[in-house]
Amino acid sequence: MNQRGFTIIELLTVIVLFAIAAAVAYVQFNTFQQMGRDDTRRTAVNAMYYNLEDIFYKTHSYYPETIDEKNLTAMDKALLTDPDGQKIGSGESDYRYEPINCEASKCKGYTLRADLEKEADFVKKSRN
Repeated sequence: MNQRGFTIIELLTVIVLFAIAAAVAYVQFNTFQQMGRDDTRRTAVNAMYYNLEDIFYKTHSYYPETIDEKNLTAMDKALLTDPDGQKIGSGESDYRYEPINCEASKCKGYTLRADLEKEADFVKKSRN
């Protein structure tokens, strides 16, 4: 008698291998998404930084006490909103602007910071 087909052990082995491959693919996909959001955060902080340094400071000779689309006019306003949809300045935002030595809304320095998912915070400090 000649029987054809797969044994239970062979079927279970194939199912386990597919499950492992699916788990690895899921983890990799999530990692790539997190890295993409981190790249977006770094790009936004760099845009804010260069706008503050090359446009705002050169024009006014000081830094603002807060930043928004009114004083960062030379950049895409969408970059002021983090990947989760929170605007800079809100308590939930991944972006933080920390002014230093302010007097009458004119500051001598600042720190820009982005909370990253896969690395330590991305930080830029004022040049002047």
